[in-house]
Order: sequence, then structure tokens, then C-alpha cells
Amino acid sequence: MKLENRFGMSSDPESNPPDSPITGAVCIPNISTRERRKRLLSGGVMLLISLVILGALMAFGVSRWWRLILFPLFAGAWSGFFQWRDKT
Repeated sequence: MKLENRFGMSSDPESNPPDSPITGAVCIPNISTRERRKRLLSGGVMLLISLVILGALMAFGVSRWWRLILFPLFAGAWSGFFQWRDKT
């Protein structure tokens, strides 16, 4: 049974012609190595800042609800790391 996508191309790479737009899964980075390094560095710095603030909140015995303000910082750190890893 041959399955085709909406462009009329088969999901099997061997059955598609070589000049077809869908020939296999290839990941081409869309940013330079320098920009990837910047995203990794910004993610690491954001993570470090988040952990320092979290440590201070815990050391001073602040209510647990105040830790929710750290979510955007941790999300920014994760975003920087995943953008670096996925080369986007």
C-alpha cells in the first residue's frame, strides 16, 4: 500500500524521484555557529541567574509562591538551550 502526502509524494524516500522536493530528512542549520554560541551562552547565563535567585529565595525562607516568578527565567534558559541544540 503506497501512502502519499498532500503534495502527491510518497512517504518512502526511495520511491520519490531524485529531483523531488521531498527526498529525506535533512536538517540544515539556519543560523551560524556564532549565533548558536550566543544562544547557548544566553541560555546558560539565564539558567545561572535563575538558580541564584532560587537559592536566595530558599535561603531567606520566602513563601513558595514567590518561586513562580522564576518560571519566565527558566523558560528563557530552556529556549536558549533548545534553539542551540536544534540549530534554529
